[in-house]
Amino acid sequence: MDIGTTGLWSPELRLHADPAEITEAAAELDEQGWGALWIPGLGGGDILGDAERLLRATRRTTVATGVLSIWRHPAEEMAAGHARLRRQYGRPVLLGLGVSDAAAAHRAGTAYRPLSALSGYLDELDESPTPVAAGERLVAAMGPKLTELAGRRSAGTHPFLVTPDFTATARGLLGPVPLLAPYQAVVVDDDPDRARTTARGFLSTFIGMGHYAASLRRQGFSEDDLAHGGSDRLIDAVVAWGDIDAIDKRVRAHLDAGATHVALHVISAHGGLPRTEWRALAPLAR
Repeated sequence: MDIGTTGLWSPELRLHADPAEITEAAAELDEQGWGALWIPGLGGGDILGDAERLLRATRRTTVATGVLSIWRHPAEEMAAGHARLRRQYGRPVLLGLGVSDAAAAHRAGTAYRPLSALSGYLDELDESPTPVAAGERLVAAMGPKLTELAGRRSAGTHPFLVTPDFTATARGLLGPVPLLAPYQAVVVDDDPDRARTTARGFLSTFIGMGHYAASLRRQGFSEDDLAHGGSDRLIDAVVAWGDIDAIDKRVRAHLDAGATHVALHVISAHGGLPRTEWRALAPLAR
């Protein structure tokens, strides 16, 4: 599946209070030429319904889930919904799947065995009355075993909170063909203190979560880097902040390291849809 080299990742495209404004913004983003619009799983809910709203508003841009939790969304329901959207709109949703953390598995009443659980979920998608083709699904993989599974049984992987060095390592594990679409947080602000404060406002919760913290440690960050919402070193490594040239430099670093596509998440100090920032970034749509 061709999703271009850049896209936008946005919780606001699910959460914003005015659905009409989401539709209007999505149509504008489609005209700007972004390869994909990514919506996160958040706490569950009707993620395919939210994807459908974006499909109605767009003509060319791929709609992707980045990512839905396998513990919250039964595979057969997702397969049936995915097939319905494909029939109705003539293009698939790229179904991004994640194993979240142990707490999510325990809330679902099961042990946390991410590799076997994800493998079983993919089996269910294959065996559904309306199977989801491997090329229309991908995996949020941050460890080597899940990355290898993603390369064998899906279009590829969509890792979260990673550096270009991680991207290079993941490409080595995947081989040359699979999709590698890292999430990249961005703050459109060239004031260092303000940009880092804005970034911490969103990312501090994730940095403190066990599975993301473990991934960051594997990437070479220390306990000091993980404390207090993230050190300047960590924030600068996983967040691209500054003007459009600085953000483009980070995108190109991922692409040079082997990424197929980079999903940009605008973090803003203001609420609502970050349409001003999206317009500023429009030259990066490709």
